[in-house]
Amino acid sequence: MKNHIVCLSTTNYHPLPTRKQNVMNRLRNAEILYFDPPVSVIAPLKDKKCRARLSMHRAPGEKVQDNITVYALPPVLPFFNKFRWVNRLNQKRQARYVRRKMAEHGFGKEAVLWCYSPSSADIVAHVPHGKLVYDCVDRHSAYKGHITPAVVDGMERDLAAAADQVFSTAVGLHETLQKLSPGARMIPNGAAYEIFSKVQAERGSLPCPEPMRGLKHPVYGFVGMLQECIDYSLVEKLAAARPDATVFLIGRTLPGVNLDHLKKYPNIVFHGLVPQPELPAYIAQFDVCLNVFREGALSRDVSPLKFYEYLATGKPVVSTREPLQVEDFADVVYIARGPEEFLSLCDAAASENDPEKVQKRLQYGEQCSWTERVRQMEGVLYANGVLQPE
Repeated sequence: MKNHIVCLSTTNYHPLPTRKQNVMNRLRNAEILYFDPPVSVIAPLKDKKCRARLSMHRAPGEKVQDNITVYALPPVLPFFNKFRWVNRLNQKRQARYVRRKMAEHGFGKEAVLWCYSPSSADIVAHVPHGKLVYDCVDRHSAYKGHITPAVVDGMERDLAAAADQVFSTAVGLHETLQKLSPGARMIPNGAAYEIFSKVQAERGSLPCPEPMRGLKHPVYGFVGMLQECIDYSLVEKLAAARPDATVFLIGRTLPGVNLDHLKKYPNIVFHGLVPQPELPAYIAQFDVCLNVFREGALSRDVSPLKFYEYLATGKPVVSTREPLQVEDFADVVYIARGPEEFLSLCDAAASENDPEKVQKRLQYGEQCSWTERVRQMEGVLYANGVLQPE
């Protein structure tokens, strides 16, 4: 009998795969209802693109794999991370929608409720389930915006304490959650090794994407959402000090992040999103991959997918010392302990000629593959009776 999993995600299934999609896509012996997170009813005031999402919950489910159907949750009232009573109202409404979809798919009270947001603490009592999983991927109370950290931390405490299994992606998160759930396990993020290892496996045969033709080398590349926790001062420092190099940024600028000050540099390229299957051809043109985060609670406890994806390409990586997980790979990654080291390490990485380091990065990338990460998670869940093996 297949496990029935109700996944309440914090990331839309499309367009970019994060931990949520990668885990759900690889779980074996499971039928999954994947719910995209709700948008606030006032979100279009900040980002007009959100307007279409207000009615997405009325659309039929999308079958993205034979065993995964995706739905969008209904819009919610704002300020639910500031006032717990607002969140309780929202979650009751969300629960009605989730229960209806569960019934349509024949999911009963034996289903596994798999949550990614502390706000889900208030939906648990209203959705039938046999087991509860909380997979914590961020220090949620460290985000900026309309939140009260104490409220978010309180919801997380309630969710973790009620969960049959808690996972976390970073040491700081694990230390917090283990006090609430002694059986908590830390399993960091990973990489789609089968995709990103093509950078080395198909070296020389990957076509150069048109937007990268004629760029000045070395090319320092970044892949990921352009969000507030990225250290843009280092990006600017590199572009200003190395005018004959190119800084190539792949990703979407998130609402509330103003990068106009970087657009005055002709050697910084804002490319926008690239579908994951096409990324190897772009990264193949990078001389160095950048993993640059500003110091802070959010950066310290993040487990960036881009870092593991970089390792899987074998390319040289220059990183800030946060997130802390980069220290585990200090033998093959150039870690800048401060801004003064950053430029010299970028130069050293660009001139690297060490096949052994390339192979070691590839080995690390394979060890950190999503296939291996999900195998670890399944082992814990099977042992604890949260999921049933085939």
